[in-house]
Amino acid sequence: MENKELTKAEVQVMHYIWIIEKGFLKDIVDQFPSPQPANTTVSTVIRVLVKKGFVGYKAFGKAHEYYPLISKTSYFKGWMKPIISNYFSGSHANIASYFANESMNLSELEEIKQLIDEKIKKLRTKKK
Repeated sequence: MENKELTKAEVQVMHYIWIIEKGFLKDIVDQFPSPQPANTTVSTVIRVLVKKGFVGYKAFGKAHEYYPLISKTSYFKGWMKPIISNYFSGSHANIASYFANESMNLSELEEIKQLIDEKIKKLRTKKK
């Protein structure tokens, strides 16, 4: 899927659709904290998401059951690509360096190190 930007409202609705995996308008609205937006507001955002190719649906008479057509991971990768390219010279090492040099505490750095160590171990195992 080409990289299409979502508005803040669209991302919020997508977030809830990713959580429930599939559901009707009421199921999606129920995910919002109080005070919940009007059904018509959420319905309008969902129609835009359908047009943009992020959400599909199955019709049951007048009711529609909605489901994501793109995973949260895929969307995030597409969203991050231009940021890494434009701000970090396309280098994942530069982005890691940026975060390591920012205000991360020891436990956050250790958590990232553990994730990196696990990925290195998987890649080494794959090589053999």
